[in-house]
Amino acid sequence: MKRFILVILLALQSCQTQSQTQQPTNPVTIPDDAAVAYFASGCFWCVEAIYESVEGVYEVISGYSGGTEENPTYREVSYGRTSHAEAVAVYYDPKVRSFADLVSVYYASHDPTSVNRQGPDKGRQYRSIAFYQNELEKMIIESYIDSITQYYSAPIATEVVPFEIFYPAEDYHQDYEKNHPNDPYIRSVSIPRINRFKSLLPEFLKENNKH
Repeated sequence: MKRFILVILLALQSCQTQSQTQQPTNPVTIPDDAAVAYFASGCFWCVEAIYESVEGVYEVISGYSGGTEENPTYREVSYGRTSHAEAVAVYYDPKVRSFADLVSVYYASHDPTSVNRQGPDKGRQYRSIAFYQNELEKMIIESYIDSITQYYSAPIATEVVPFEIFYPAEDYHQDYEKNHPNDPYIRSVSIPRINRFKSLLPEFLKENNKH
């Protein structure tokens, strides 16, 4: 009986647990001159909420990238049936926030030495990937990795790869942390993770996310 209860609790605290209630997302107007960057660092519910707290970020879309299969679904990706990872597309104002800033956010908000997992979520679908769209972005990512390597006892596991394609996730995953604040995973994993990030880079936060 105790083992059965433990299995249930673990299931409740996994990113693979999904709400069956689809809530509409609030559309955000993204200016034509917005830039976009792509990252993967574990459950996209967490990563989306982190980047949406950053000043200069217009919108963040949860989705799938880094693999070869076309039009992947959440069930396929979350159960490791594709080569994709859960990822986010970050739309931002380059006059307010630079790509280098977003890379700083990336490394301040996850464990880059963790191989094929992040927190309680295990599998290549939760691996660390920093996507670049040009040589400058590649240089920025690699330079940042070089600057932080000395602070870790294990090698940086982030894959630095050219961006190819991004598939937006199903609607119910968008703004998941905002729409499901009482979800057990959100309460036990996402909120502590975003709070750790906020404590590291408070100067990057939007005014309404500083408290």
